[in-house]
Amino acid sequence: MSQGRGAGALDVWSGMGLVAANMIGAGVFLSAGYMAQTMSAGWILIDWLFGLALALAGARAYAEVARLIPRSGGEYRYLSELIHPSFGYMAGWASLLIGFSAPIAINALGAAAFLGTVVDVPYPRALASGFIALLALSHGVTLVASKWSQNALVALKVALLVGFVVIGLALGESSWPDWRPPGGSGGFEIGPFMGNMFWIAFAFSGWNAAIYAAGEFRDPGRDVARSMLLGCAAVGGLYLLVNWVFVANLTPEDAGAVIGDQTTTLAHAVTAKLIGGPAAGFVSIAVALAFLSAMSAMTLVGPRVYAAMAEDGFLPRALAARAGRPPVGSIVFQSAVSIAIVWTHSVRSALDSVGALLILFSALTCTTLFAIRWRRPDLPRPRPVALAAAAAYIALSAWVLFYGVRHRISPQLLAGAAAVLLASLIAYLVTERLRRRR
Repeated sequence: MSQGRGAGALDVWSGMGLVAANMIGAGVFLSAGYMAQTMSAGWILIDWLFGLALALAGARAYAEVARLIPRSGGEYRYLSELIHPSFGYMAGWASLLIGFSAPIAINALGAAAFLGTVVDVPYPRALASGFIALLALSHGVTLVASKWSQNALVALKVALLVGFVVIGLALGESSWPDWRPPGGSGGFEIGPFMGNMFWIAFAFSGWNAAIYAAGEFRDPGRDVARSMLLGCAAVGGLYLLVNWVFVANLTPEDAGAVIGDQTTTLAHAVTAKLIGGPAAGFVSIAVALAFLSAMSAMTLVGPRVYAAMAEDGFLPRALAARAGRPPVGSIVFQSAVSIAIVWTHSVRSALDSVGALLILFSALTCTTLFAIRWRRPDLPRPRPVALAAAAAYIALSAWVLFYGVRHRISPQLLAGAAAVLLASLIAYLVTERLRRRR
């Protein structure tokens, strides 16, 4: 299959920036605090290694799918073309309601809250809405402006996170922590290990960000794969260092106090302990910028899904993109949904159900590599290493989901996730009937 070069504005560095911006967010700043209540320092780090292995397996499988189908749209595109349009439609609506709009709103509220620890923010919801509108404007002007604004934010975020690691390694504890979790034995326990994978999976979500804008890369067949694999590996290594700083310098009691406070993070607590209060305030600003960078990345990649659905006739044509231009209609649509969530919801979200749906559709996308042989004989056979990575991701995801359904996800959250899927399936059937009548 020929893979020509496109006229897109994105390259490998931009793709890695998308991956990093989507991955680095609230998850890495909070997860270790919850994990320390039931796991020892060593098993926390091993759990993060397990999460990195899962993400890399998924990234390798996705890289192969992106090589064979170098088009924008993400899971919607792959599931529609390789399994059935109904699966792609459900994935597309899950992306709109759960994958992008809700996290954008939550990050916006979080950014406003963290800035409130440094300066007075009398109307945090209005500020959060302003953040969303500003990012929509920056990504709706031109593809070049979108690229440079995104690259600037992610460079700033990575620099701040690397700076935190350097300070933690230079000034913090270097000996192995000897604290024990208050809610566990300190040894390996399958329950906490698997249960905390939902936090880690949430922190790693975003490793597939480059696929949503695949059609806008200069060489999609090559650059999308490299962006995902290199970006995921780099962020995963940074996560391990960040979590070492956390577990080496904070006890479970310290972490427990932090996770009960919605206006601070583990990074704030570590910095206050090592340097002092003013530096901790600077960290709060850095975390707010990290949230803005994650919002920016989701504002860039999410609308590409709805634009692809509009091009296929499943959404109004106004949401489609014009050649060489960002999908302005989809950007405005997603931003409007996010602002509505800002004014109707709090920061607290159904993290487990969101994580479960994201893992589910990622695993389904990995199965497309096995479906290519029967459903798309016109495509080249997937490479054996990609098939092995897909099989590993599917097996590990099934293990995590099975544990979550049995022990972690409440019946109410499970019912809510099922309702989203059922509503999107009904909407697909109605839309498909209308399309056939035209």
